[in-house]
Amino acid sequence: MKVQQTICGYFWSLLIMVLVMGCQTHGKNTEKQSTIDQKVAELVSRMTLAEKVAELTQDAPPNERLGIPMMQYSECLHGLWLPGATVYPQAIALGSTWDPKTIKEMTTAIAKEARAANLTHCYSPNLDVITGDPRYGRVEESYGEDPYLVSRMGVAFIEGLQGTGSEKFDENHILATAKHFVAYPENRRGINGGFSDISKRRLYEVHLPPFEAAVKEAGVGCIMPGHQDLNGVPCHMNTWLIQDLLRDQWGFDGFIVSDNNDVSRLHHMHYIAKSREEAAVMGLQTGVDVDLVIGKDPANAAYIMEVLEDTLTSNPDLVKHVDRSVSRILKMKYKLGLFDQEDTDEVKDVVSTPESQELALDIAKKSVVLLKNDNDLLPLDIDKVNSIAVIGPNAHEEVAKGKKYTLLGGYAGIPPYYTSVLEGIRQKVGDKVKINYAEGCKLTSSSKAGFAEAIEAAKKSDVVILAVGGSTATCGEGGDRADLDLFGVQNELVEAIHKVGKPVVAVLINGRPLTINYIAENIPSIIESWYLGMRSGDALADVVFGDYNPGGKLTVSFPRSVGQLPVTYLERPDFVGSGKGLYKFTDKSPLFPFGHGLSYTSFSYSNVRLDKRQIKAGEKAIVSVDVTNTGSRAGDEVVQMYVRDDFASVGRYNKMLKGFERVPLQAGETKTIQFELNPENLSIYDQNMEKIVEPGDFTISVGGSSLEKDLSEIKLAVL
Repeated sequence: MKVQQTICGYFWSLLIMVLVMGCQTHGKNTEKQSTIDQKVAELVSRMTLAEKVAELTQDAPPNERLGIPMMQYSECLHGLWLPGATVYPQAIALGSTWDPKTIKEMTTAIAKEARAANLTHCYSPNLDVITGDPRYGRVEESYGEDPYLVSRMGVAFIEGLQGTGSEKFDENHILATAKHFVAYPENRRGINGGFSDISKRRLYEVHLPPFEAAVKEAGVGCIMPGHQDLNGVPCHMNTWLIQDLLRDQWGFDGFIVSDNNDVSRLHHMHYIAKSREEAAVMGLQTGVDVDLVIGKDPANAAYIMEVLEDTLTSNPDLVKHVDRSVSRILKMKYKLGLFDQEDTDEVKDVVSTPESQELALDIAKKSVVLLKNDNDLLPLDIDKVNSIAVIGPNAHEEVAKGKKYTLLGGYAGIPPYYTSVLEGIRQKVGDKVKINYAEGCKLTSSSKAGFAEAIEAAKKSDVVILAVGGSTATCGEGGDRADLDLFGVQNELVEAIHKVGKPVVAVLINGRPLTINYIAENIPSIIESWYLGMRSGDALADVVFGDYNPGGKLTVSFPRSVGQLPVTYLERPDFVGSGKGLYKFTDKSPLFPFGHGLSYTSFSYSNVRLDKRQIKAGEKAIVSVDVTNTGSRAGDEVVQMYVRDDFASVGRYNKMLKGFERVPLQAGETKTIQFELNPENLSIYDQNMEKIVEPGDFTISVGGSSLEKDLSEIKLAVL
């Protein structure tokens, strides 16, 4: 009894202490915000109209009269977009880690690197959900085709960049920008900036969740609308999107920054505003606070100091909108501590540290996806291989100092060095193995002049590492394509090398899923590396020789042809099973599905169970599964949970990802993995577009990919 009283007393003391500390923290945060609000109001009251207008551009010079500081910015999609920066794997590769903790660790490091360079605002992350059309070149900038996965990665990215709790926006953290709000990839032809015409249901089910999580969970401080026309209304003048939904419903209290030159595009691209002056007013009234204008031509400069200033002078009511936007910008400058910082207009050199470079290597290894490995060709045994042919246009890249590498992906900075596949393998094998290198062909050329040298290299080698794919010349922003085959004569090079008869490992270095049917059918081992960052070759060498066991999985489905597009695991019920709902003469399934990825070991799933087979709407349940490493070496498995409402009042997807965990397992080890089922992940939008949990049966599927054969099912009843 005394023990129980002691425990109870300790518990209540601890609870009271936590509550008091929480109240104190809340009080301090409220007091701090109140102080900032007072400072902002006082400062705005002293500003001239010209000074206010100057704040509406991210490039505003420091206000010497009032001491208003600069808020320097950069892209940081996978590292700062500047010379000297650490370059991490591209976003699509980061998604393939299925590891939000790693993403947060990366952006924590990026934020420190940015602060050291005097940068405090970042135009990342990209929260676009790729909806099955990899003709769109910016697939590489996204985490994948699933809204839940993109949400988890996005929240982790923002929390690492901005910080959380008392560390938020401190001297080691910076401001994040969630983009492109919203449904930017949802266009009809895979064209960047193409109009998005979609249902409200699809908008809420697929595209809005990552942004809602960014606002409500991560407290993102800045949002960037998309270039495009969304259901007939350009995002930069969409009051429902920016004001009604984002601010009024979600409670977003940061500021809106335009995408590059997009306020003026209301005039000269969308042809809604009759003039640039009218476009400026539309953006301002809608709630676009900062106009990002890159490459200031005379007309752009006129927007800043002439167009808006003249318009405001003749229309005093608009000054209220100016004051509102200026206040939001100044609040963020106070939160970031810029008013206490000297020389905010100075951008210092970016310096990549050895620690961040090692982190880049660790993340690169986690990003690698093993698509195929017939007869366990991989990993190679360094003691049993005498010679290796390293072939392909993506096997090696050298650039002049200060120039950009093409194999890092879009929005990559210039790292202090880059390790190619060839360099990584050479460093790994040293003098133990002879390396025979041949480029074979240029990535964007139709010449086969290098084929003979490549074939000869393959003939005199025990095994071939064949690096093909894409680059910033064939993918990325402005890199939309009408087909998805290997560019140029790469596929013919693959065929020529395959005919030599030596074992071949295909290493894909690219930014989008490609139609690699010949490779999938004929090449025994295939690695999808995407763009792995500055330590690419080191990571791939570790994987090829088994020093690291690949555990990444696809977050985008691979199509068999462009005629199959869009291809995604997010499918609704159709005629399949009746003889209809199929292509004639062509397989409807993806070449490689969402969630797919192999390992050098094997995993088994057993004992899928629920702690409750029945729950009431609003209650929670726990689904558990035992995962065992049944192979002979340690490895990571990505355990995935999908949910389907079996019989609902509206159409819905056959299954949707609602939980995942990357799990390290030693050989022979078993771990029990648990996922929570709750009102959030059991809900649907009904016919009135209200988010509810409907009574009925739910199918919960757990396994190693989105394929039915890889999943174990269990039923949950909601009463």
